[in-house]
Amino acid sequence: MDHGHAGELLVDALLMLGFALVAVLAFRRAGLGATLGYLVAGALLGPHVLGLVDGAEEMATFAELGIVMLLFVVGLELSPARLWRMKSAIFGLGLAQVTACGLAVTATILALTGYTTAAALAIGLPLGLSSTAQVLPMLQSAGRLRTPFGERAFSILLFQDLSIIPLITIVAAMSRNPAAQEGPAGWQLALLALVAMVGLILAGRLLIRPLFRLIGGLGERELFIVAALFTVLASAAVMQALGLSAALGAFIAGVMLADTPYRHELEADIEPFRAILLGLFFVAVGMMLDLGVIAARPGFVIGFAVLLIVVKTGIITGLGLLLKMRWQQALALGLLLSQGGEFAFVLYTQAQSAMLIAPETASLFGAIVTLSMMATPLLMVATRRIRRIPVEDEGEREVPRDEGARAIVIGYGRFGQSVAQVLLAGGLSVTLVDRKVSQIDLSEQFGSKVYYGDGTRIDVLRQAGAGDAQLIMFCFREGASADLLASVREAFPRATLYVRGYDRRTVIELARSPAEQVVREVLESAVHMGLMALQKVGLSDEEIDRAESVFRTHDHESMQVQIEGGDIYAAREMTRAQQKALRGES
Repeated sequence: MDHGHAGELLVDALLMLGFALVAVLAFRRAGLGATLGYLVAGALLGPHVLGLVDGAEEMATFAELGIVMLLFVVGLELSPARLWRMKSAIFGLGLAQVTACGLAVTATILALTGYTTAAALAIGLPLGLSSTAQVLPMLQSAGRLRTPFGERAFSILLFQDLSIIPLITIVAAMSRNPAAQEGPAGWQLALLALVAMVGLILAGRLLIRPLFRLIGGLGERELFIVAALFTVLASAAVMQALGLSAALGAFIAGVMLADTPYRHELEADIEPFRAILLGLFFVAVGMMLDLGVIAARPGFVIGFAVLLIVVKTGIITGLGLLLKMRWQQALALGLLLSQGGEFAFVLYTQAQSAMLIAPETASLFGAIVTLSMMATPLLMVATRRIRRIPVEDEGEREVPRDEGARAIVIGYGRFGQSVAQVLLAGGLSVTLVDRKVSQIDLSEQFGSKVYYGDGTRIDVLRQAGAGDAQLIMFCFREGASADLLASVREAFPRATLYVRGYDRRTVIELARSPAEQVVREVLESAVHMGLMALQKVGLSDEEIDRAESVFRTHDHESMQVQIEGGDIYAAREMTRAQQKALRGES
């Protein structure tokens, strides 16, 4: 690569990030979401407005890795058991949505245009799919991905990813290109998909899990990130090599690692790459918006985009009502999935190669897809009031045993184990995090699910559910610093913080931190041992109670003096006087 080309890439990257930053900030402040900001930034940068950046198609191909990583992260949040429980929604609701919307849009195209039946199918069936890259981040940011509503939306999106295989087969079967007939038959493609999925599952269990266990034992975070990226890209590459959905491969890899102790660490490490690449993907989609096509046929493009949204919203809302959803929730589901999706671009390329549609037609309906994507956040904001229902009617959120816990215990050694057991005995749900692999393995032998991760990292705490937790308990030996506690309090203001302290110095250092309580790790056990000894030598219960009261009163008073003085020696004279009094000296 010459220096001139490298310089152009640097300038393009600078422009894309700069425009995206300004646009997303503006649209976020307006309550319209980040996706619309990225799309508008891309449209401004593209060849039809300012013309500052070229190569939108190449950028979109690269940035599709953001979709791949998004599906991997979503897979990490769905254990195989939970996914199996959702099978009826995936293959029932998902199949109904893809079939009904695809055929309805195809019928609309046949009724309103002069396209042949084959061309209408090649255009309409892809429009039945929605944008996974747009919908899932919207659900995540609203905190609804793990709700019954979010599960239904995700079930539809997952089946849409699966439906890429039969849709490609349909396009290939209708092909007018003689060269296209040389490809594999539909049943062979389906068999390849099944073999690939089984292979990914076996690789996850036999290779990937032991790999992360080995890396976790080394404690090298950079190596962990490299392994995480390798896992995502390798699983996606296997599927793509077979002509299937790369995002589906990444999702399967994520599901296979969902039950491992490394889940939260993986989420935290992948998240920055996912966010940046997904943003660049939407910028590239905005750049590909052909304003010339819209200007040539504005009535058709805008009108058909509106018609697409109306048809899909109506059908999906109807399906929601059949599932006994309240009409507000059914409407929300319909609007959320009403847009065309990124896979339409892929399938339109296939249809062009099959000589079913002309390049101008692909550009025309590509513009319709992009407009429908731009409309989604606007529609969700505009209909917020009419979709609002009382909180008590939304239904309880499902709380998986490793999600939405009321308490997070960081450090599962001898101290953290006792704390966690007390919380569990009190009926609280607890998420356990530790970074010592040997401790995690030992705990699993005794039935405890401990996640691998650095609990002093805000991103790991966030992935572990700290945003919704009531308690965050730092129980590792080194203890949490005042700076860490301040950062945790700022990031998660609703959580109460408790800290294991090594000695009095730790309590003094953390006295003005946001911690509710700093607990000296051996204090209570030492007091208990002393009281048992007093009982053994024959003191009465009253004398034992008095001895405990005297000790605790002095300990509390001297600690207050030390905290105020900021020094362990601040209470030296008080302690000396107390010792003399206890010995009966004047």
